[in-house]
Amino acid sequence: MRIALFISGGGTTAGRIILASKSGKLEGVTPALVVSSKADAPGIGHVKDAGVAAKDVVVLRPHGFHSSDAFGEAIIRECKKRGVDFIGQYGWLVRTPANVIEAFKGMMVNQHPGPLDPGRPDFGGRGMFGRRVHCARLLFVRAVNRDFWTEATAQRVAANYDEGMVLKRKQVLILPDDDVVSLQTRVLPVEYEVQIQALRDFANGAVQELQRETSLILPGEEPILEEAKRKAIEMYPAG
Repeated sequence: MRIALFISGGGTTAGRIILASKSGKLEGVTPALVVSSKADAPGIGHVKDAGVAAKDVVVLRPHGFHSSDAFGEAIIRECKKRGVDFIGQYGWLVRTPANVIEAFKGMMVNQHPGPLDPGRPDFGGRGMFGRRVHCARLLFVRAVNRDFWTEATAQRVAANYDEGMVLKRKQVLILPDDDVVSLQTRVLPVEYEVQIQALRDFANGAVQELQRETSLILPGEEPILEEAKRKAIEMYPAG
């Protein structure tokens, strides 16, 4: 399986995946391309340090194209050059063009740092990334006084943010004295683990879609969730 890794920021997960592939921990997975949506993304240096050749690290800025389709065509073209058959989004902060999702249907995964419940209210959606997710989760569980945990998640890529089915997830306890930084620090290694496991499932043909038996958000709690997300975006304008 030849994969393209999409990044917009630090690229730490992408770097871990590349190293896992090189070490044999992630068999059957070959990182063939890294696409960054920002020319100054710190992750560009990280993936090069992890062993990706400079010619296979490409910057494609969405605002540099006249349409989403043109942006997508450029992505597809770079993928085809390298025989890519799978795409992983690891801190990719832009909306993936519909033509890319169609071209790699069923063969795309997205990293998310919090609990998701596709089709029902959850901790995803537009604006929910990075520290905002951790902040919203902390505010919510403390307001409702239950479910003192969060999750690292791997999900399918869908046309709208975070609406794809969950494929892999792992809980992390929320401690009484946790703040956003401490929670993010403890969740991040679990995110690496979950993304590597999800890739291993794809490589082995063992992918399963996960559904929750009960909703993350109980009836009547929707306003609490929306207020938590609003405050998180306000407190962390840069994500």
